[in-house]
Formats: sequence, C-alpha cells, structure tokens
Amino acid sequence: MQKVIITDYIEVPDIEQDILGPDVDIICLHEEDENKFPAIIEEADAILVWHAHISAVTIDRLKRCKGMVRYGVGYDGIDHVYAQKKGLIFANTPDYGVDEVADTASAMILSLVRRMPEYDLACRSYTSGWQEHTLAPLKRTNEHKLGINGMGRIGSAVGLRMKAFGMEVAFFDPYVVSGYEKALGVKRFDSLEELQDYASIISIHTPLTAETSGMVDTDFINALNDGSIFINTARGGIIDSLNSISAGMQNGKLAGVGLDVLPQEPPSESESLLKIWKDKEHPMSSRIIISPHTAYYSDRAWEEMREKAAQNTKRALDGMQMKNIISIPE
Repeated sequence: MQKVIITDYIEVPDIEQDILGPDVDIICLHEEDENKFPAIIEEADAILVWHAHISAVTIDRLKRCKGMVRYGVGYDGIDHVYAQKKGLIFANTPDYGVDEVADTASAMILSLVRRMPEYDLACRSYTSGWQEHTLAPLKRTNEHKLGINGMGRIGSAVGLRMKAFGMEVAFFDPYVVSGYEKALGVKRFDSLEELQDYASIISIHTPLTAETSGMVDTDFINALNDGSIFINTARGGIIDSLNSISAGMQNGKLAGVGLDVLPQEPPSESESLLKIWKDKEHPMSSRIIISPHTAYYSDRAWEEMREKAAQNTKRALDGMQMKNIISIPE
C-alpha cells in the first residue's frame, strides 16, 4: 500500500482520503519540526506539507518519494533547490484562494482610502454633533493611483477590482510577459522605483524569495510618496521589520497600513507598531489594519486548497506529471 505523509496541521485527512482512495495509507505526523519526524517518513511515497520547513535533513531521508506538495501559495520554507538536485519533484498550490486574498487586499485598500476604521472608532465617543465630524484630507477613490508589486493571479485580481472603482492601476513585475499590461488595461513600470514614484497606494503580491526577503525596509518606505497607503497580503518576510512601517507612519510617509502577514507570527508584544495598533487612544491606531494571516480563508477555499493538493499528490502517485512544479533552470 502506498503511503502519503501529511507533516502537520491536518488532523483528519477526510478530504485527502476521498481523493487518494482507500488503497493509499495517509499518515498525519502533527509535527512542524522536521528534526522530530519519525522513521515512517522514510517510507513516504508522497508528502503533503503545511507549515513545516523541509530541508536537506528530510529530503535525504526520503527513499521512494515521488513528489512533495505544499498546501498553499509560495514555496518559502522548502529547500526546493536541493530537492530538485536530488530528483524530488516539489509543487505548491497557488490557485485556491485567489478571490479571498484579492478581496481582503481590496477591502483594506477601500477601508483606508475612505478612512472607515477612523470614523468607526471616532464616532463611538461623539458627545455632540454627528455628520459634521468629517476627516480631512480625504481624496476621492478615483484620485488614487494603485501600484501593484507582483502581477500574478492575486495581483491581477486586485488590479481589476480597483479599476472598477475608478483607480488608475500600474504594476512592476519583471517576470510577467511583455504585453500583459495591455490585456488588463493597466500601466507597467520597469523598475520598483518608478512604481513607488507613481503610486499613492502600494500593494504587495510577490512570493517570498531571496530577492524579495526584507525588500520593504526603511529605504523602501522613504521612497514612497508622502501619505501613501501600504498593503501586504503576500508574505510577512517581505517586510524587514515592523519598525520600518512604524517609522513610516510617524514621519508621514504612510497614511495607512493594511497587513495580513507579519515578519513574525504571532508578533512580539514589544513591536512599536503593535503597541500603536492596540492603543485605541493613539491617533494612528485606527489607521492600522491587521488580520491574522487569514486572507486566504473561506470555507470553500479551505476545501479547494486541500482538494487541489491531494489531486496533485495523486498525479505523483499515478506517475503523471504534477501541476505547479517549482523548479530552477538547469
């Protein structure tokens, strides 16, 4: 009987079992630390990974593994370069929660553009008047320019959503084919600096790689236009430190921030941005939106992610070419 190992997070593999069938033995390790993987890992015909980091330590233990699939988008945390050198096929699941993440990013953008969190908090304590308490400055939505860093599935979906609200949209992504901007009816820049100079809103939609790790730092923030809005629903490690975000808000470079992902999760209580966010009396608190890495989630997205990961695993077990393979050029 073939064995599929699920490293972590999944406790009841009912969805996976339905797809892989009764002739496949699914074993859930409930373990994120690869150094604690039991000996059964060596018998895996395929591996499904959630949060666990997989390095050469595990890859060298695999005797007959036909494929490794990561639940979810991205491939940080998996040594896919070493896996490829060892002949182990690795794939991710990038196309399950596109709408959910795009909707979350768009909701953050619109909330901060219209200053809804500020109004929500302020009007709770009004003692006189009501409609007269307007916030300024407050531009029309269609006066904003959205700059998207990373124009893949999610970045494209966000761009189309914001175009429907009348925003001008541009992107920077050196890995997108020439002419793609014409298909979407948006602008394209050949450098991140040009995008920063153009936009009043920056939304991040790149994977976490050696190239993008820590990309959003003090220099990045200081290159933005004054009073910009910054959104990150991609990967927390793209931000070098929350201190860079906090400093940007304090010096006026950032008027609002929406984060679904953080450099450290859960975050440290000592982070200055977190202290400001939690302090409802702080004037910048209501200009910070933080959600707990849940932009991907809906009931259906959760099911779809597991279904697609299991279907890809079945392809590996059946000797078929897997989808969404992560590889490096030969």
